[in-house]
Amino acid sequence: MKGTIILSHGLESGPDATKVTALAKVAEELGWVGIRPDYRDLDASRDLQAITARTGRAVAAAPASGRVIFAGSSMGAFISGFASMQRECVALFLMALPVGIKGYAFDYTAAKVPTVLVHGWRDELCPVKAVIDFAGGRGDTLHLVDDDHRLGAHVGFCAEAFRQLLVSLEC
Repeated sequence: MKGTIILSHGLESGPDATKVTALAKVAEELGWVGIRPDYRDLDASRDLQAITARTGRAVAAAPASGRVIFAGSSMGAFISGFASMQRECVALFLMALPVGIKGYAFDYTAAKVPTVLVHGWRDELCPVKAVIDFAGGRGDTLHLVDDDHRLGAHVGFCAEAFRQLLVSLEC
């Protein structure tokens, strides 16, 4: 086993979501263990405080030792950044990242580790400019694709970008 990947789904989704499932398949093929926490009970409240609980659940899902990667889509990407500040990780993979959520008390942050982002030019929920600024300020790898927030036309692209990240960590 090369390590563990915590794969976090978006707000109106679940652990069997299309993108998270595609990433889990890549992880397994390359010898990583994929864990997909279920946040639907927390998400049902629509309470912003559930974001903190969601982050805690992601961190708790990670093993106490060994290499960990946090990956997620939308709200899953958002909490992955926070989780990376609480549990050491070797990389982040963030899709359709909101770099801020109005009313949430904490400014977005993420560990300075190899980070790959995939974002849609036409994302109607998370402004592309904010993601460009975030990634540019950190020197992260950012893939911008002609898609909306769901990245539905680019699931295969996301999986391949994830594969490339995992392979790069083997060096």
